[in-house]
Amino acid sequence: MYPILRLTKEFIKFRNAPALPLNGTHVSQHMCLPWDIDIWMELNNGRTLTLFDLGRSVLAQRSGLLHALRQQKWGMTMAGACVRYRRRIRMFEVIEMRSRAVCWDERFIYLEQSMWKKNGECANHIVYRTALTDGAGIVAPERVLAAIGQGIPSPAIPDWIAAWIRSEDIRPWPPMQD
Repeated sequence: MYPILRLTKEFIKFRNAPALPLNGTHVSQHMCLPWDIDIWMELNNGRTLTLFDLGRSVLAQRSGLLHALRQQKWGMTMAGACVRYRRRIRMFEVIEMRSRAVCWDERFIYLEQSMWKKNGECANHIVYRTALTDGAGIVAPERVLAAIGQGIPSPAIPDWIAAWIRSEDIRPWPPMQD
């Protein structure tokens, strides 16, 4: 089940937080609860992705993106993700989540999120390629940034994200059928 109550709690908790630029970092804390674990008694990999929604949603609120989505009647979709899982997160463990937009190109905004353990170790890290859409298709990030009053150029695309973009460009679609 989607964690609607947790999402609501995050929006309430950060309702008066200062605005952030889209590429600012939103920092939040989350606890691994009993319904988040798998049979190995650790945070389930799928639930990790759902918990990342909590950080992205509040980042979107704080940057003005949610307001623009409603105002422009845009939708938001994930067009890809690349994730690394490196450390287990156990039940009742509290992690710090960091969420930010790293860069954008002519079609997509690239978001980075990570979960950090109290000992300073990064437990997992994900980069998303997200698109905003309207009835005509993908809305250019330049237009999105103008709508949220942040008409700033993209920071340089890091080499590791550029390599991922290139790999996605050569990945077969639709996938092969056996």
